[in-house]
Amino acid sequence: MQELQKLLKIMADLRDPESGCPWDVAQSFDSIAAYTVEEAYEVADAIERKDMADLKNELGDLLFQVVFHAQMASENGQFDFSDVVNEINDKLIRRHPHVFGDDKTRDAEKLYSDWEKHKKKERAEKGLSGDDRPTGYLDGIASTMPALRWSEKLQKRAAHHGFDWDDIQPVFDKLQEEIGELKAEIDIEDNQQKIADEMGDILFASVNLSRHLGVNPEQALRDSNRKFISRFEVVEQLLHEDGKQMEDCSVAVLEDYWQKAKKLLSTDER
Repeated sequence: MQELQKLLKIMADLRDPESGCPWDVAQSFDSIAAYTVEEAYEVADAIERKDMADLKNELGDLLFQVVFHAQMASENGQFDFSDVVNEINDKLIRRHPHVFGDDKTRDAEKLYSDWEKHKKKERAEKGLSGDDRPTGYLDGIASTMPALRWSEKLQKRAAHHGFDWDDIQPVFDKLQEEIGELKAEIDIEDNQQKIADEMGDILFASVNLSRHLGVNPEQALRDSNRKFISRFEVVEQLLHEDGKQMEDCSVAVLEDYWQKAKKLLSTDER
């Protein structure tokens, strides 16, 4: 607690209009938001790399973002860091009656259902819909999160209310249907917007397939990105050893090197 109080004091000093840091003083919620998201990604990156020393550092940077927002809100008389902590404390206790209350159920499916009910009740109480219509099932899902994650959250929320297929075959069928629709649009001239629409539908259907397979689509794509980087670096190395430039090679030659890279990495993994 002593170290946390020190951090809060440092943040207040940085924001002091007279003696603080000009850059920190000039910031607002809007200008800091992008840094907050960036720090969250850097936390996730450290976890993926299993770098605990860096994770400790990045968690500190993320905590600083929370303190920064709380300090600005305190200056405006809106809330302070203690209010933030009290809010999460109350929320965790409220959403976990099986731990902090009388409901001692251990059934995972029921716990998830109860969790969603608690969140829906909270959304209704806050009036997140922002107009006269009743609070919708999809209200409160932040549209600023990565698109794959946003799709997954939307689909999970809809599925919780019964808007979902019971088995996986219709999911495959839907994905194939969307691919067919994209192919049809490609044959039409000056049709880029419709092509983009259909491509989006394919990605959305792919997220749905991932969800039904129990695969995190965001993580799966990140893993594929890293796998691509590893294989591409091996291709570069093999080309260098053979005295070749990538730009001078045909697609067929590069494909041969790609297959060699895949084989080499597969052998290393064993």
